[in-house]
Amino acid sequence: MNRNKLMNYAGCLALTVALTSLECALIGKSAFAQSSPSAGRKQADEKERGAKGVDEKDSDASAHSRQDSSADRLFSGIYSEFHETYRLGPADEIAIRVMGQPDYTLERVKVSPAGAVYHPLLGDVEVAGMTVPQLVERLTKDLSEYLINPKVSVALIDANSAKIGVLGDVMHPGVVVMSRPMNLLEAISASGGFNDNGSKSGVTVLRQSSDGRSQTMTINVKRILEGKAKAEENIAMRAGDTVIVHGNTKKKLAYIMSLTGFGNFLYFLSR
Repeated sequence: MNRNKLMNYAGCLALTVALTSLECALIGKSAFAQSSPSAGRKQADEKERGAKGVDEKDSDASAHSRQDSSADRLFSGIYSEFHETYRLGPADEIAIRVMGQPDYTLERVKVSPAGAVYHPLLGDVEVAGMTVPQLVERLTKDLSEYLINPKVSVALIDANSAKIGVLGDVMHPGVVVMSRPMNLLEAISASGGFNDNGSKSGVTVLRQSSDGRSQTMTINVKRILEGKAKAEENIAMRAGDTVIVHGNTKKKLAYIMSLTGFGNFLYFLSR
């Protein structure tokens, strides 16, 4: 065998060995993938856990957002209902605005002990016992005698009548104005009474004291309704009290107290 043939033979041998090694490596890799898929499963599991974690975070954020939104609707609805139905009385403060007529606009005026406010064009206007929409209608009519098509708005700035809150499983949760002395049963009745889910045996009353402390009382209204309770158990309401009628999970005391805006609601009642 001459030198050239020897070199060609060595080259072919080396190429054959390399190809054989590559083929064995590929077969081994395939066999390992088939017999040991744990690595692939591990990667898939990690991806799945990562996706699950993101989904759980999104779900928690969504649930929190829904709770905030629900609380916003609850209290905004209560405030709206209160301002629409509240009847003005002495010491309340209102704003009377007439569009394009600054001389006849009052940014802040207090209802007198006699139940009237003074307007520069109309003189004394009796407002006690009227709601804000009724007063707007009254002022629009009276001002029409002096102005062409007046645009009137009235805002309740400060309601100084005694107020209590009734929340939870009653027919009409909201604010009750104490125009007269009122006990617990009367406060619940003023809110439409218990609904089908309302528990009569454990009604909570939150009472705010002048020094900022609060007191929690649990009253068995069922005993009062059945005539089995002592007279003092049907407690007299005080301005700033909040009555909570328990029912399903979302109407429990802890849930209601955790709602966004609950602290502002208590402040609104006590002002």
